[in-house]
Order: sequence, then C-alpha cells, then structure tokens
Amino acid sequence: MPFDDLWYKNAIIYSLDVESFQDSDGDGIGDFPGLTARLPYLAGLGVTCVWLHPFYPSPRRDDGYDVSDYLNVDPRFGTLADFVEFSHQADTLGIRVIVDLVVNHTSNDHPWFQAARSDPSSKYHDYYVWTDKRPENISDGVVFPGYQKSIWSFDRRAKLWYYHRFYDFQPDLNFANPAVQEEVRKIMGFWLQMGVSGFRVDAVPFLIEVNEVQGGHDKNYKLLEEFRQFLSWRSGNAIVLGEANVTLDELPQYFGHGDRMQMLLNFMANQHLFNALAHENAAPLIHILRSLPPLPETAQWGSFLRNHDEIDLGRLTDAERRVAFEQYGPDQGMQLYDPGVRRRLAPMLGNDVR
Repeated sequence: MPFDDLWYKNAIIYSLDVESFQDSDGDGIGDFPGLTARLPYLAGLGVTCVWLHPFYPSPRRDDGYDVSDYLNVDPRFGTLADFVEFSHQADTLGIRVIVDLVVNHTSNDHPWFQAARSDPSSKYHDYYVWTDKRPENISDGVVFPGYQKSIWSFDRRAKLWYYHRFYDFQPDLNFANPAVQEEVRKIMGFWLQMGVSGFRVDAVPFLIEVNEVQGGHDKNYKLLEEFRQFLSWRSGNAIVLGEANVTLDELPQYFGHGDRMQMLLNFMANQHLFNALAHENAAPLIHILRSLPPLPETAQWGSFLRNHDEIDLGRLTDAERRVAFEQYGPDQGMQLYDPGVRRRLAPMLGNDVR
C-alpha cells in the first residue's frame, strides 16, 4: 500500500469548532475566512490534520450536532466558496481536513423529517423509524438521564411515535432503508469533492444499531464495510475515524479485518489516563494499553487528551470513578450523567496550561 494512503498513522489531528476559533468580520462568530487566515499558525504547531466540528446549517440546539442541511455551510460561518478556499489553503500547507459526519440522526427541522411527519406516503417517511403504538420501556437506553425522558416521542402531526437515541429534536435515521444509506454516500461524496480527507463519524454504535421496530436486536457492522468501500472507491486515501466508546471485546468489530474503520478514538486509553492521574500512578494506563486488542495492519488508534466532549469515565469501575470524581469534580454540579466530569482541561490544571 502506498505510504500516502497511511497518512493517518502518524497524523497530528487538531480538533476545532469554527464558531469559536477565529472571527474575521467582527460579528463575534468564528468563520472560515478567519480559520483560513490562521492556518499558518496551526501548521507552525505541527498540525497535519484539522478535524472540524459540525459547521452545517443547524438550529444549534446541540452545538450543531442537530443538522438541518448536510450539503452546505451555516451562513454564520461563511459560504461553500469559503470552505473550498479553506480546504485549498490547508492543502498547500500540508494540512488535511476531516469533517464531522453526523448521520445517526438529523435535526427535526431537516426537510426530510418535515416531509416525513407531514405525509406518510412521502419517500422520506421511511427515512426515520416510526411506530403507531407506544413502545414498551421507552426510557431504556436513555443517553442523557435528567435531560432526556425517553428514546421515543409522539409526533402530533404524524400521529406516530418516532425513535431518537439522543434528544427528541434529533430523530434517528432509518439505516435499514437503502435510500438512507445512499443519501449518506452522497453526503460523503460531496465533501470529498470539496477537498476533505475523511470523516469523524459521530455515535457509531447507535448508527449501526438495529432496534426491535426495525426487526432486530443487533448491530449491523456490514454497514461500516459498505461505507468504507465507497470511501475507498471515491478517494483511496480518505479515512473514517469512529466515535465508539465500547468495551474491549467489541472494539475489533469496528475495525473488522481492516475493511471497516481505519481509526477509532481511543476512549479506553483516555479514561484510564485520567484514572492514572487521579491515583498518581501510571499502572492503570499501562494495564489498559497492554489490554487493547491487536489492530489490522492498516488501522490506528486516535489517541487523545481532550476534544469537544466532556471527560467520560463510564468505562472505569465504581471505585476508580469515585477517586476521579474526588480529584476532578468533587461538586455534584461538576459530575455528568455519562458518567463523566463537566470540566475542561485548563480548569483542572488551575488554568495553568504552560
């Protein structure tokens, strides 16, 4: 395999939100022209790849992870032309670009959902997961306890219940429908044409989940192979970086035999890093690194300290988590439902990030 196809093996990936990075026109909102002007700074840091958080049109009730148009740029951040210029300038500096692919769900403002709820005969109706009876155990599997009451909500216009693993304004797409899979391929193809080198795929375990209404209780890993095949066909060196905070025994399924995802964010190492810091002992981190499954030759871990998410401690034991909470989030208001910690890295270091 050509070396260039394995560029991600040693990439230094910089995660950023366009909205808060650099404002070029004084309106208080970051934008693509501002980000483009700062690319030399990122190159000077040694960054070889920029991961952009969602910048698509969105009501932004969930920081842009509620997408209402996958094929455009939110006007607050600029235009498609601004994005293309950014992509081009990044390429001239040797910086690749990956973008968030948020297709487990859409915003309920997305035209697909609006058509789906308004007309049961619309082709978009089957883009989502519906049932005419109130499902049993609708609170099972709630991702945000205290903020989210159920994973099914009743839509008064459709007079049906719709499925949403996250907030009720984020209805899940129905990946059992081949038309939905085709839409995602179009989205991927579009941004590849705009110059991106791949995608950080949001909420992968939920995206491949097959629920009872869809006729199953398992995960459709085959879907990852199909998306990878499309990616390889359209752009041989483009990658998918998956968000899959799963158990050690599940991790190999996401890599497959090198035919599914090239990269996964290494949640296990990240959580045990903070566990080790809390105990002032490297042993927990050493143990988990030795416990990670072997990777296919073309795969790589996405090792990280912090990104846009809060600190997730869900894979630690109760005892380990108690110690971490004592160190990082002793106040109840600092502790999250995940369970995790509602604190950024700088405050944890007393705002001394030198």
